[in-house]
Amino acid sequence: MEKPQHRLFFLTEALVFPPVDTANSDGLLAVGGDLSSERLLLAYQQGIFPWFDKDSIILWWSPDPRMVLYPKQIKISKSMRKVLRDNQFRLTKNTCFKDVLEYCSSVDRPGQDGTWITEQMKMAYLKLHEKGIAKSYEVWEGDKLVGGLYGIDLGYVFCGESMFSLTSNASKFAFIKLAQELQEKEYKFIDCQLHTDHLESLGAQEISRIEFLKLLK
Repeated sequence: MEKPQHRLFFLTEALVFPPVDTANSDGLLAVGGDLSSERLLLAYQQGIFPWFDKDSIILWWSPDPRMVLYPKQIKISKSMRKVLRDNQFRLTKNTCFKDVLEYCSSVDRPGQDGTWITEQMKMAYLKLHEKGIAKSYEVWEGDKLVGGLYGIDLGYVFCGESMFSLTSNASKFAFIKLAQELQEKEYKFIDCQLHTDHLESLGAQEISRIEFLKLLK
């Protein structure tokens, strides 16, 4: 079967996305639309996510392959096992979502110029948090917030969006705790979206978009 020809799809007010197999080779599927809670939820349910910078129109993506972590396959190194045993950190959930969002948007990352978490994105995900859909995991060292992550909870899949760390191993701690909790709840996987060496070291792997969508549905 021939792959459908890519034709950039411009979103209107209608809550609809084109078939994901019409995305281009980079995974770009559509442009435009808005970041309403309804559109964002529909996007994640269909394996689509927004990713753009402050000077760009809204861009919607569905890459192939897709990076995922099956919770049972989380890799915990010897050094991290020691961190977990020593109770260096403590974890809270959904107590300071806005702070996690702000840190994820502002912490410097090697090789990354600027952030894709724009003010428009922050407002959209805060609304999703108010609806109980966007959730945060916060890592504390004493009384200081030193790491965390946030994402979209679909009830059977957790779509990770971003994480940050102000001290060594803090974001790893959050990710491991997330995977362990989702394993207990029998979630299918954590959607990590795109490959990074860091995520691969924690057990994430790339699968085809077709396989990803089968698992998502």
